Amino acid sequence: MNMKRFFSIDDIANLDAFIQEAIQIKKTPLQKSELGKGKTLGLVFLNSSLRTRLSTQKAAQNLGLNTIVLNANQEAWTWEFEDGAIMNGGTVEHIKDAAQVLSQYCDIIGIRCFAGLANKEEDTSEKVFSLFEKYATVPLISLESATLHPLQSLADCITIEEQKPMNKKPKVVLTWAPHIKSIPHAVGNSFAQWMNKTDCEFVITHPKGYELDPKFTQHATIEYNQEVALQDADFVYIKNWSSFEEYGKILETTNDWMLTNEKLKVTNNAKIMHCLPVRRNVEVSDEVLDSENALIYQQANNRTYAAQIVLQKILESNENA
Repeated sequence: MNMKRFFSIDDIANLDAFIQEAIQIKKTPLQKSELGKGKTLGLVFLNSSLRTRLSTQKAAQNLGLNTIVLNANQEAWTWEFEDGAIMNGGTVEHIKDAAQVLSQYCDIIGIRCFAGLANKEEDTSEKVFSLFEKYATVPLISLESATLHPLQSLADCITIEEQKPMNKKPKVVLTWAPHIKSIPHAVGNSFAQWMNKTDCEFVITHPKGYELDPKFTQHATIEYNQEVALQDADFVYIKNWSSFEEYGKILETTNDWMLTNEKLKVTNNAKIMHCLPVRRNVEVSDEVLDSENALIYQQANNRTYAAQIVLQKILESNENA
């Protein structure tokens, strides 16, 4: 497999094989500890991170890569994103210069750039990620972009593969949950995109008005009644997102959407998933998150092996180029 970038599931030729190889890497994570020797991974964060930052660093170390971490919003000059801009205001360095300079220091670059939730066109066009990729001269990995979070979704797929019932197509439900502020759509979009490529019964449930971008949900079943959606579920993935149609807004909802043990009684003793961080007792109750069916820490652990297989494939592609 020749991998030059990692932005979405479209950058993977065979998802099933990719997942199985990641599971094998998990068993012997240091098997290719010399592969990245003498090479550097740059991790550029325009937004906060815990799991993505640490799991990707650990994956890099497992492969022998050096890592450089740049918290760009605090530690770099303020970036300009407009072509032809007269930079006589608050921006100091153009992204075309920053991306090309970082490419001199790094053999692979990961960048994290959330949706601003103010300009729908800019976010859905992936303006920041696309510009960075345009000017960078080394392979680029998405550490979460305005619309997608592929490393999280790959880790989720690994987790489901490890936990799915034998001899049964699993039913996977993505349920919207309440939150105190507007949250981007990247995790929901990405999970839908990846589930649509796996062999499962996939259902998305949310209040009306919270439909995700149909470009990513595609043929998934949409059910506005959470109880109906949860019926016989094997996996329940909890996540909040703001309105896509009324872009970035929090809409009024009439029903209680926080997930509790009572609501889970209609499931098939479902495994519980959340990407973290989670607003406990807002999105989902403590009793659910702290139960033996919760997979939240397994998901977090699998973030390392999701990142590691992506880095490994990019390194091997460049080695064979």
